[in-house]
Amino acid sequence: MNIFDQLKRDEGLRLTPYVDTVGKITIGYGTNLSDGIEEDEASYLLQRRAVNAAMELARNLPWTNQLGEARRGVLINMAYNMGIQALLLFRKTLALVQEGNYDQAADEMLKSKWADQVGARAHRLSIQMRSGEWQ
Repeated sequence: MNIFDQLKRDEGLRLTPYVDTVGKITIGYGTNLSDGIEEDEASYLLQRRAVNAAMELARNLPWTNQLGEARRGVLINMAYNMGIQALLLFRKTLALVQEGNYDQAADEMLKSKWADQVGARAHRLSIQMRSGEWQ
C-alpha cells in the first residue's frame, strides 16, 4: 500500500463528472473541477487528447498517414474538436483530401455547420489545408 493506492481506494474512480457531497463538480479520483485545474494538468489533457485523436484518425482513415504534417494536423485538429465520428461524416471533404484536391476540400470544410460553430478556427484550418503549411 502507498498513498496513491490509498487515495484511489478512498476516493474511488469516476470517469464522468459528478457532483460531490459538498456540491463540487468532480471527476477521476476526487479531482475538483469546480475550482479549475492547473495549467500543467490542462497541458497533459491536451497532449493525451491530441494523441488519441491522431490514433483514431490513423485507425479510421489510414491513408491520412501519407499526408504532410500540416494537412494531417488539420484533420487531427478537427477530430480533437468534434470527435472522430463527427469528422467521418465529412465524407466529401475527406474524399477530396484523399484525392489531393486540397483547395476544394478547404472549400467544403467552410460550408459546414462546424465552420459556423468554430468561426476563425475553421478559416485558419482551411488555409492550412490549402497551403500545407501550419497557420
